[in-house]
Amino acid sequence: MQKICQSCAMPMNDETVFGTNKDGSKNSDYCVYCYKNGQFVDNVSMEKYIEMMVPFAAQANMTGDEMRAYCSAVFPTLKRWKKN
Repeated sequence: MQKICQSCAMPMNDETVFGTNKDGSKNSDYCVYCYKNGQFVDNVSMEKYIEMMVPFAAQANMTGDEMRAYCSAVFPTLKRWKKN
């Protein structure tokens, strides 16, 4: 099963994209773009974060609307955004 960031759903194929904990160790739940030094890089709502992902749609071979729909479906299932 493909490992994905539990904040932005980016594929995490190897440790070079793993985020870092406060002690500098790798965090395999979150990518380096979302999680650095034990905290989230962007302290925003899930809805705002989805809008922040739309400009990256082309990198994922999607339109902006497709990216928005994908993130709206996937983000609520991820560790960072999941409601307990």
